[in-house]
Amino acid sequence: MAVKDPNAVTPMMAQYLEIKDRYPDALMFYRMGDFYEMFFEDAVAAAAALDIALTKRGKHLGKDIAMCGVPHHAAEGYLLTLIRKGFRVAVTEQMENPAEAKKRGYKAVVKRDVVRLVTPGTLTEDSLLNARQNNYLVAISDVRDDMAISWADVSTGDFHVAPISRVTLGPILARLAPREVLAPDSIAENLREIVEEAGAALTPLAAASFDSTAASARLKGLFKIKSLDAFGNFTRSEVAAMGAIVDYLDITQRGKLPLLRAPVKENRSSVVQIDAATRRNLELIRSLSGERQGALLTTIDRTLTGGGARLLNIRLTSPSTDLEIITARHDAVQHFVDDRILADITREVLRRVPDMERALSRLALDRGGPRDMTALRDGLAQAATMAKSLAKNLPALLQHATNDMQGHDTLVDLLENALATDPPLLARDGGFVAKGFDATLDEARKLRDEGRSVIAGMQAEYADITGITALKIKHNNVLGYFVETPASHAVKMLAEPLSETFIHRQTTANQVRFTTVPLSEMETKILNASGQALEVEKGIFARLRTDIMDNAAKIAQTAKALAEIDLAAALADIAVGENWVRPQMDASRAFTIEGGRHPVVEQALRRAGDGPFVANDCDLGPDSGRPVWLLTGPNMAGKSTFLRQNALIALLAQMGAFVPASRAHIGVIDQLFSRVGAADDLARGRSTFMVEMVETAAILNQAGDRALVILDEIGRGTATYDGLSIAWATLEHLHDVNHCRTLFATHYHELTALSKKLNGLRNATVSVREWEGDVIFLHEVHEGAADRSYGVQVAKLAGLPSAVVERAKLVLEALEKGDREGSGKAETLIDDLPLFSATPAPVVRKISEIEEHLKQVMPDELSAREALTLIYELHAMLKN
Repeated sequence: MAVKDPNAVTPMMAQYLEIKDRYPDALMFYRMGDFYEMFFEDAVAAAAALDIALTKRGKHLGKDIAMCGVPHHAAEGYLLTLIRKGFRVAVTEQMENPAEAKKRGYKAVVKRDVVRLVTPGTLTEDSLLNARQNNYLVAISDVRDDMAISWADVSTGDFHVAPISRVTLGPILARLAPREVLAPDSIAENLREIVEEAGAALTPLAAASFDSTAASARLKGLFKIKSLDAFGNFTRSEVAAMGAIVDYLDITQRGKLPLLRAPVKENRSSVVQIDAATRRNLELIRSLSGERQGALLTTIDRTLTGGGARLLNIRLTSPSTDLEIITARHDAVQHFVDDRILADITREVLRRVPDMERALSRLALDRGGPRDMTALRDGLAQAATMAKSLAKNLPALLQHATNDMQGHDTLVDLLENALATDPPLLARDGGFVAKGFDATLDEARKLRDEGRSVIAGMQAEYADITGITALKIKHNNVLGYFVETPASHAVKMLAEPLSETFIHRQTTANQVRFTTVPLSEMETKILNASGQALEVEKGIFARLRTDIMDNAAKIAQTAKALAEIDLAAALADIAVGENWVRPQMDASRAFTIEGGRHPVVEQALRRAGDGPFVANDCDLGPDSGRPVWLLTGPNMAGKSTFLRQNALIALLAQMGAFVPASRAHIGVIDQLFSRVGAADDLARGRSTFMVEMVETAAILNQAGDRALVILDEIGRGTATYDGLSIAWATLEHLHDVNHCRTLFATHYHELTALSKKLNGLRNATVSVREWEGDVIFLHEVHEGAADRSYGVQVAKLAGLPSAVVERAKLVLEALEKGDREGSGKAETLIDDLPLFSATPAPVVRKISEIEEHLKQVMPDELSAREALTLIYELHAMLKN
């Protein structure tokens, strides 16, 4: 007997290792029946990441093979966890039935292959995506120091490209917030820090993926055109970036390319430039704590569809600088503000609109199901309804959108007739085709579902033909369906002419069994009916998918039109509900805000029941002659809120929204810079002060004359005179060199003297009042300068111990006195402040003694004279 080689590799494991060798950097989901299984190092990593059991299966090279698995029907949830933890997953499916494999031999292995490489930037399933946010895949190219960036959302078909530099790469990544970034091997490591700072996974690719000649051919093949000139003039680097995305999608989707729309080239000057620090400081998409709650986007989002929400995100993160575009968007919002009945009707229809963009994308990748088709059917039907309800004389943007929502009647009718009302998720499950759509399918279903009644009908027919009422049609596993009659009646059926119809099959003691040609055919049909019904449905699904793909471009246009209308109606809803106004926009350097409010803070105050938000004016325009404001005042008085609200008002205006103010006149800004607050960046060895200086340097080096700059507390992270010097020089530079509209908040009151030297500088302060030693914040901004910061009073409000607060007051008085008398150095003050002497502070000690004395007193036992004596004793102790 031959001894089994312990190092022999089984056919199944040989197949696994061969496929795995092609995807060494990905976990492999290897389909085994109803499970996806993982082996070796993949199993160890996946078990830890998914918190599932790690087991073993056989041996390889004398060692146990680690194994874990997840159910096929629940795979999406596990995929989401793995993707979020930074893994890529190669999904390997069975390409044939086990029965087909057995035809090649008893030990033949079922054919398997990778059908898809799941990566963070190539997701399409609803369960793996945020419906209200784009999921961008980005490619960065560098052709002879000419850089470009391209980005695409596989789930929606959006496809863009733009020129960049190393300086502008960070800001655009912060704006796009991509999930995955592709880069050539040669520069990938140099980009890793900036890519990971944007929260994306970096995927290096071979140089061949970025070859511009091959990229051009890929793009022309994808869009079936002879020249890319039809889409615009692209540099070699831009073509390389776009081509890399197409190449990567071809690799990950195994040749099934998504439905990408024609690439749109974006000019840097077409959108407001906002760097990563400014986006973070202004809390546009996420709060400083990283939560979406409390950010501007969540506060203003009243969209009702996934497409509308994604469009809002895009508009907010990339406000336009084009006056014509801004005006068109404001016109659309104004139309719904003026006609509230139309707005309500429109929003009611929008509530029933599904996410057509992502449904269409899944169908294009042959990854969709019947519910994606019903989503398109319902979405197109609602679009037609909305187009009819929208009145004539629409502003240009809404009229264009309305035009794009029409012309789908034939396809809607087809899908309406073909699809069941509530179909299953997957086509392979069947049951999604409506009754009456296909006669062959209806017959197969009847046989499958009503086989007994069909057989009963045949039994009645045969009983009538033979005149034998005892005749029955029965079934067993040996004969299948058969006609059975008592032996006493069999002679009649064995004789002509009935013998020509009834074929003898079997005789028992009391019964004789027959079959007929129609019964045998019917048996075959019944047995095959379920499979036949499923195959017919699959064929119908394929035909419907073809019809949808033939209309894909028009469907995508309709989806975009619905998103545009949803956004305009949503912005009108918040404008009416929150009392926002349409801003006056032009190409001047105006910046006049009357009654401006911070939208996030205002809503937070209302929810908390803390009273109304105090509105404030701001005028940085040329008419005021003072484009730079120096804002002083205490902490907690609202300086940072005032700075932020004016920046947010500018962003809202240029994204096409109305703004939280009673009046606004804004000359278009092309850059927005904000440095408000700072934190350590320990991962890169940066202190709070270093972070502050890096962000300030970026502003001073980049801000142009049409920029809006807001700065808060420059120089507070270092020594007093160092910080004052830096703040002083920064303010002068913004005034004299950058010439930009600026709001500059500080605690350095010495800077207010600069208003006498800098003609364009205005002093402003936030009003406060003192009452019985406490400070009351009025949150009103007016012209003037603060005389102090009220820091000790704020410390008291924060809950510092009373002893510390009183001690701080003493130190502050001594320091201020020394500063007035010219002896403000700390060394000369130490001797006058006993806290700093070698012996314990007598004040603190005396307070402790008083407390001990009082603990010995029993108030209820004191006579009037004893109480008076106690008061004198305490007074003496305090006096000493």
